[in-house]
Amino acid sequence: MWSGDGEGKVLYVQTHGVGDPGRCATPFFLAASAAAMEVEVGIYFTMYGPQLLQREVVDKIGPKGDRGQRLSYFIKQATDLGVRLWVCQPSLDLNDLTLDELIDGVEMIGGAAFNDLAMAADAVVSF
Repeated sequence: MWSGDGEGKVLYVQTHGVGDPGRCATPFFLAASAAAMEVEVGIYFTMYGPQLLQREVVDKIGPKGDRGQRLSYFIKQATDLGVRLWVCQPSLDLNDLTLDELIDGVEMIGGAAFNDLAMAADAVVSF
């Protein structure tokens, strides 16, 4: 699943969804930072994490008031730097979602593929 054999692979795992907005932007911010350091980066969305990838949600989640950026800003920043987004199929079912309801560029993978990614990563960080 990783595109290259070079060193420097970080896998972020996002388990929280719209019910915990304070945990939404950080994985994207950190992933973008790692990608800017020329590290290969992916974010895996499981449990309630796929909620964050819904087209209708990404522009609604953000800080209270006008003091910061919406989630869509952090997603674009990360994906523009090459961060890959993977989603868990059973978690789509858990959240009554389909791949078609998510933003463009999200890839669906299963448990075995996730485990391969995790074992090949130099670091796995979960939120």
